[in-house]
Amino acid sequence: METTTDSVDLIEGAAVRNIARTALFAALMAAFAYVSFPNPLAPGIPVTLQVLGVFLAGILLGPVWGTAAMGLYLVAGAVGIPVFAGGGAGIGSLIASPTAGYLWSYPIAAGLIGLVVHRGTELRSPDSVGLGVLVGALIAGTVVIYALGTLGFAVLQNVGLAEAFAVSALAFIPWEAAKIVAAIGIVRSDAISAA
Repeated sequence: METTTDSVDLIEGAAVRNIARTALFAALMAAFAYVSFPNPLAPGIPVTLQVLGVFLAGILLGPVWGTAAMGLYLVAGAVGIPVFAGGGAGIGSLIASPTAGYLWSYPIAAGLIGLVVHRGTELRSPDSVGLGVLVGALIAGTVVIYALGTLGFAVLQNVGLAEAFAVSALAFIPWEAAKIVAAIGIVRSDAISAA
């Protein structure tokens, strides 16, 4: 099969756009890690917008580039850029922090959300996806995040899974529901649709 210069330019242009969007979402994720507010259900442990970033990456970038964006976010933090919640950074955040399981879950959850929303690796408009599929994808992503987060917390804190879930996850579930609503509102907004 012969490749024309125009098709090569088109493919290269798409790759450049996807790489730029991946970097943008990694930066957005870092910014979301700094946005926090008190959780009245778990005093002393703030709620951040990181999971909203995972949701948006999966929906808007799809499974390949959404996963890449979250992976880039983890690499940035691992090399010492303070992009994790509370300004955390370093490889220790990924292997010895009680939240390490949550961090590792982000690329997996973004990939899963992207696969469900886009029904494969080809990107499609979020407007073409039914509300039930969006909600289901975000709930599935949340389950992945909380399963790996709870498991990581249990291992690193040397507690049982039930206690780990009660301490590290239970008080945050209502906020994840609000983030699901926010993510759907964002992707269904006219500003995103026009882009």
